[in-house]
Amino acid sequence: MNHVVNPLTNHVANHSLLTESLSFSCHLGECRSELLPLLSEVSKVVSREGSLSKTLKLVLELMQKHLQVTRAMISLYDASCDQIFIHESFGLSREESEKGVYYPGEGITGKVVETRQPIIVPVIADEPLFLNRTGSWDRNLDSRLSFICVPIMRGMKVMGTIGVERLYNNRQLLHLDLEVLGIIATTIAQAVELHLLERAHKQVLQAQSARLNSELKEKFKPSNIIGNSKAMQSVYMMIDKVSHARTTVLILGESGVGKERVASAIHYNSSCAHGPFIKFNCASLPESVIESELFGHEKGAFTGAVARRAGRFEEAHGGTLFLDEVGELSPAVQAKLLRVIQERCFERLGSNESIKVNVRILAATHCDLTEMVEKGTFREDLFYRLNVFPITIPPLRERGNDILLLAEHFNAYFAKEQQVDVPTIATPALNLLLSYDWPGNVRELENLMERAVLLAEGGVIHSYNLPNGLQPAVLGELGGQSGLEARLSLMEYEIIVESLSRHQGNMSKAAAQLGLTRRMLGLRMAKYRLNYKDYRCGG
Repeated sequence: MNHVVNPLTNHVANHSLLTESLSFSCHLGECRSELLPLLSEVSKVVSREGSLSKTLKLVLELMQKHLQVTRAMISLYDASCDQIFIHESFGLSREESEKGVYYPGEGITGKVVETRQPIIVPVIADEPLFLNRTGSWDRNLDSRLSFICVPIMRGMKVMGTIGVERLYNNRQLLHLDLEVLGIIATTIAQAVELHLLERAHKQVLQAQSARLNSELKEKFKPSNIIGNSKAMQSVYMMIDKVSHARTTVLILGESGVGKERVASAIHYNSSCAHGPFIKFNCASLPESVIESELFGHEKGAFTGAVARRAGRFEEAHGGTLFLDEVGELSPAVQAKLLRVIQERCFERLGSNESIKVNVRILAATHCDLTEMVEKGTFREDLFYRLNVFPITIPPLRERGNDILLLAEHFNAYFAKEQQVDVPTIATPALNLLLSYDWPGNVRELENLMERAVLLAEGGVIHSYNLPNGLQPAVLGELGGQSGLEARLSLMEYEIIVESLSRHQGNMSKAAAQLGLTRRMLGLRMAKYRLNYKDYRCGG
């Protein structure tokens, strides 16, 4: 069994006791005349500047040389994770050292840290607390070894341990070596404390760095755009990179993906955010009007021009002009737009006076401009002027769980607008939202949620509150039934799906919850073409 020894509190006094013990040790058959040189050399090693690992390696080498230990290890206590791990060792392989991890109170090393008391184990083989976690101890070869473990202390704070394994022919030498290890522990204590403080500081810095990286990711994400999908993260990074430049940006993507929101994010994160943000949809007006809207006109320039009017380029001076659906412009307007981009000047209709403007141009289109250039419907030189920094917005169907985030956002927004409590979106309804292809993208989802909030019953948006286009084919067919029959079928479908989802596809449990036999549930599932496998975890 082990012997707990009171900690050595005054190692200065122990030096004189140690000196008296040296001659006594020789009478025990093992002369320790080198102990004072050992302590002197340890003191010199610790006083030198260097890493703690290098210092402790030298200390272990000195212990092996002067104390002839079989194995020795210096373990440190990391309070942040409440673990004790071997920092440096002698007689252990790297793999064995890495296994030497303990919690306070666990094994002999953990007991020393927990109690802050040194422990002597006269015979390791007889000690139940000895865990041999490193796997280095061999019962056949090492059965007679003893083990000494002392705490490394600074004041009342324990920072680690020194442990040694050795064969003692005379057990009285155990207490002498305990004193030696105690003095070494005190000698290295300050260096260990500084190392642990530095380690803790690094951990704080790493935590701060991780937090800052998280904040930077959040910073990249514009406040006016919802979504955390990987597809959108790359868009946010592109927005962040181009916002602070004056570069012309071409925003590409299907109708309804939110190209205007991206343009807005670029403007309001740019150096011209204080200037105007003028939006113009190139497909919203007849060709005869677009030129006047973009460049302005003088009084009498055409029938109905009763006064001078500034165009969008003049209005955007000092700020940003967003040209949406730029692929819809006629060849004549394309030519004038190219000149403005190149020369930053234009003339109003009915005037020969050139007007200089300082405008950043952002353009967007759902068209394939490359294909239009090949067909000759879009000017190649204008395309290259606009396509300096393209950003492609992914369609909603490629944004995964962003669909649910957007649905919840619109749900809350329209509930507030309609002055009702925010309804819960039932699981079957969420499943339909996720499985739908969203040809109209975010705009379609927004319109759908406005309708769903109006139709919600009892504070819940059910699957039957969603348009027939979202329903599975079998429910779409049921939509052709009479109103009541279709309504009852949709409700039954939702109840079954809800139960299958709750029980992760377990038909027996779902049937029991619904008060049906497994066979009856199976028939109803067949009616709606439901498969229990689709509701299993990970399925």
